[in-house]
Amino acid sequence: MGLQISLFLLFILISAGHSLSCYQCAGNSCTQTTCSTGGSSCIASTNYYGNIKTTYKGCYPLSNCPTGSINLGSLKASVYCCSSDLCNVQDSADPNTNAPNGLKCYYCDGQNCSKTLSCSGTEDRCLSESGTIGNQSLIYKGCVSNSFCTGTASAYVGTNYTCCSGNLCNSAKSITQSLPLLCCFLLAFILML
Repeated sequence: MGLQISLFLLFILISAGHSLSCYQCAGNSCTQTTCSTGGSSCIASTNYYGNIKTTYKGCYPLSNCPTGSINLGSLKASVYCCSSDLCNVQDSADPNTNAPNGLKCYYCDGQNCSKTLSCSGTEDRCLSESGTIGNQSLIYKGCVSNSFCTGTASAYVGTNYTCCSGNLCNSAKSITQSLPLLCCFLLAFILML
């Protein structure tokens, strides 16, 4: 009887006691961390705002974790997710090194949203996102991997977004956009990771 109880307790500890471990990094400082309940994947991202590069690693729920890249002109990011212990040891691919794939999308440069950019790597969709911060309307356009557009992963791009396939399918409408708002978007994007 004592052996059965011991085996039962061992089974419970093994099945309920294992939590995913991921590297948690911001900049060059990394530690190993155990993901809290709901942290079912490890994530790594490489982000550029202009020429400023940042990286991030940590825990994230698998259902909200896209793998791919996004390019909004002055903001680029690539993300990968994995689900085994310490699997996010490598940085995400540098989004500046992806080869062009032939797709072109509109992007916004200041108030002008009629400029085009060449999509690269797995960016197989064009994105349009709009919103308001304070009293200021803003819009972002660019290239994105399909995984950012589907299901709960769309939380990365916000609530008022559309993804489309085909060259220049995200129309060239212009709208006022400011540098502080773009910085807020970048910060929110990184914090969501």
